[in-house]
Amino acid sequence: MSKIDKYINQIIQGDCLELFKDIPDNSVDMTFADPPFNLKKKYTSYNDSLEFQEYLDWCEQWIFEMVRVTKPTGSIFLHNIPKWLTYYATFLNKYASFKHWIAWDAPTAPMGKSLQPAHYGILFYGKKERGTKIYELRHPHKRDRKQGYLLKDYGGKKDKLHPFGPLISDVWTDIHRIKHNKKRDPHPCQLPIHLLDRLILLSTNENDVVLDPFSGTGTTAISAKRLGRKYIGFELDNEYVEISKRKLEATEPNFKLGNSWVSFYLNDVITIRNDDWNELKEYFVIPEPIKTIDLKKTVLKDKKLIPKPKEVVYKTDDICKNIEPKKAIIGKNINFSKDNRIII
Repeated sequence: MSKIDKYINQIIQGDCLELFKDIPDNSVDMTFADPPFNLKKKYTSYNDSLEFQEYLDWCEQWIFEMVRVTKPTGSIFLHNIPKWLTYYATFLNKYASFKHWIAWDAPTAPMGKSLQPAHYGILFYGKKERGTKIYELRHPHKRDRKQGYLLKDYGGKKDKLHPFGPLISDVWTDIHRIKHNKKRDPHPCQLPIHLLDRLILLSTNENDVVLDPFSGTGTTAISAKRLGRKYIGFELDNEYVEISKRKLEATEPNFKLGNSWVSFYLNDVITIRNDDWNELKEYFVIPEPIKTIDLKKTVLKDKKLIPKPKEVVYKTDDICKNIEPKKAIIGKNINFSKDNRIII
């Protein structure tokens, strides 16, 4: 058994800098980090208010570890606000090879008399300049919400459109922040899981290993598992670890059509690999002739192909013993029972 095997498909409680010491060089296919932003967020086990240089020194340490453990063909992703990503890029440029700055369109609250922040960034680096695994992705054509017609005017070129949708660029406007409390876990900075689906489809294959050193309530691990990948999560807070484990127990590797892994969201397929289309197209009703795609959407033949999420049931006092349960637990599809259980 190799040294990394004891961590595979586990969420480990502890400080990521200590846990990284047990991960061998060049052993992970993808690393992803959504670290604390140093914006005084209310984490339960972390002080999110470090001095400026102290925060940057700490960040450089775990960034170096992420690059160290990533395979030569692997990818490194860092999510944060643009301010910190400019420093992260300086660190990464020492150790890895820049691929893309992904702009995720996710408006935030206005901040003073400046430009309103309207995106988060995701730095995408390869371990090496050449040989990084990168796959072209597609997402559905953008349409008017009420009428259903294409938002973009393709003129007389509609008969040349791809039936599923365009190739994904480095500006993502079709994935939105989690806006509703019923879809949140008790975590101040939870990412939408289909954002991780897209990154994983972009850069990994089935059974590849995905590592997240700030696992939170398990978003990266759950995405990896449902896409047939292996995962490793490090998390400082024990409550988050327990929530992650319960959710992972109910997660199946079933986000696929036939032999192709895809991302589902809101009863639809929202991300596919371009190379998989020849196999996937048999599962869709495609407008004929293709120029009629202006008003007709390519749709799944059978909605029963979309996997149904399982319920996660646990007692609130197992997770948050010292906090009023209904304030502490904010999760997906929650129902509170008389004995204080929640169902996610």
